[in-house]
Amino acid sequence: MTRRELLAAGAACATSTLWARSHWDKSRISAITDEIGNTTDDAIAFAHQYGLTAVEIRDRREKDKPRREYFQLPEAEIKADAMRFQKEGLKVSFVNTGLLKYTWPGMVPARQRTETPEAKEKRLAAEKARWENRAEDVKKAIRCAHIMGCDKVRVFTGTRVNDPPSTFARIAETIGSELAAIAEKEKVYLLIENEGSQNICTSQELADIMKMIPSKWVGMNWDPYNAVGKENCFPDGYSVLPKKRLMNVQVKGKGIMPASPDKEDWKSIMQALDKDGYKGRIGLETHIFDGTLIQAAHVSMEEIMRIVGEV
Repeated sequence: MTRRELLAAGAACATSTLWARSHWDKSRISAITDEIGNTTDDAIAFAHQYGLTAVEIRDRREKDKPRREYFQLPEAEIKADAMRFQKEGLKVSFVNTGLLKYTWPGMVPARQRTETPEAKEKRLAAEKARWENRAEDVKKAIRCAHIMGCDKVRVFTGTRVNDPPSTFARIAETIGSELAAIAEKEKVYLLIENEGSQNICTSQELADIMKMIPSKWVGMNWDPYNAVGKENCFPDGYSVLPKKRLMNVQVKGKGIMPASPDKEDWKSIMQALDKDGYKGRIGLETHIFDGTLIQAAHVSMEEIMRIVGEV
């Protein structure tokens, strides 16, 4: 072997080793627009600042306008923002919705609220109406996803009851059969998020419900911080997840900011995801309510990028 061939072989080996070590880069990091900017323009500027090529959407925030979920907007407004994101070189990777995030008829919340009989009656009527309109709402969310050029929509599993497993059969029937049929027809995935206020909160519960839903059009949006206090999210919680059903991952500000007492080991999480063949993105949901949302978003994204650079 000549010296030139030896050097070429060494370079190829080094490149191969680097690629084998990690597939993470900025293209696989995203963020929910209303968690990184007070307006769409602010969110786009934030994305450009950190070299992001993808964003997630949930609510549309604009000055002097009421905040609304994207999928509930008039189609013309959805199309206008879809065009803005496209022109700015940003792909919408995930449509976050509040679909099914309420008390389902017949279920009794574990945490009872203090309310007058009139307020309770009004709330129950509103929840009943949302439940009866669930299929149409899913169709609207899917239409929003289509316009945005996205194939993933977030759904929830109903306000948490005292015995969550008792609701799993109904969740599986509702999401895994009824709504999955709509998703399959439209070629859009419904991703169940584990969330503390919902019947699916822990990684184990997420794994359990996936076993009851065979449809490939239903997957998981895993947010480890949502189960803080209920499980050891990593490595224990992560270890039980059916990795082939994992289609999106989200990180909270308190789970990534260096000074947070609840900081999670995201370097190890990213390495584990890579080892297990995860090909999706990690999206930032800052989720800070003390008036420092945008500042916290910057701190969080800086730490995410630092970790990406390391792995």
